[in-house]
Amino acid sequence: MGAAGPTIEPRWIELDEIDSTNAEAMRRALTGERGPLYIRANRQTAGRGRSGRPWAAAPGNLALSRLGRIGAPPGLVPQLSLVAGVAVWTAVATVLGESDNGGLLQLKWPNDVLLDGAKLAGILVEATVVGGEPVAVIGIGLNVAHAPDVPGRRTAALAAVARCEPVLDQISREVARCLEAALVLWDEGRGFEAIRRGWLAASVREGAAMTIESKAGKVSGLFAGIDADGALLLADEAGRLRSYAYGDVTLASEREMS
Repeated sequence: MGAAGPTIEPRWIELDEIDSTNAEAMRRALTGERGPLYIRANRQTAGRGRSGRPWAAAPGNLALSRLGRIGAPPGLVPQLSLVAGVAVWTAVATVLGESDNGGLLQLKWPNDVLLDGAKLAGILVEATVVGGEPVAVIGIGLNVAHAPDVPGRRTAALAAVARCEPVLDQISREVARCLEAALVLWDEGRGFEAIRRGWLAASVREGAAMTIESKAGKVSGLFAGIDADGALLLADEAGRLRSYAYGDVTLASEREMS
């Protein structure tokens, strides 16, 4: 999915309605499609986020998935969530303009884009091996026209803050353009340090209080960045650093105000 070999222009498929763009991409992979291929749907009826949670994609919001081969070692595939996060952040910042951003647009480990502490976009990366070839699907859900109701979470939409009405087709192409550039920079993991620096520059501030639902249970601490492989670094009350390669993170600013 990186820079090895000649660049292949991605193909596009646009659908009116689908259960899930990620699921459709996987189905096509099983029938021999290797991409790079973007699948965009006007409406998703069974979209998914991390841990199998439903992700609504009403008409006017972006549901987009990219299917492509992977040349990176399996252990580096989780970095694609951070790669895609940088790409979506860059695309949204471009659409809003620097003056509109005002530092309110932030990345939260591992796969969310926040606007003023509310969820604006989510990313779901799924990988498998088909016919001996590793492939990955990068799914992106971006609230463009509507901020969906998510129990216990604040959500945001681009339409509420953009200077002019966002055009979904232009936004989808900008997201794809930024994702292709980020994948080239990542270079199958060889260029992750550049991605890491870009991600940290756009992330929530260090010292932000957060809670992670890890395999060991719920752990609270202060955000201390990400390590050289992309794992979350969390500082406990004594200042000791712990790293987490997987887990769902929640910031206090994301929760619904009671």
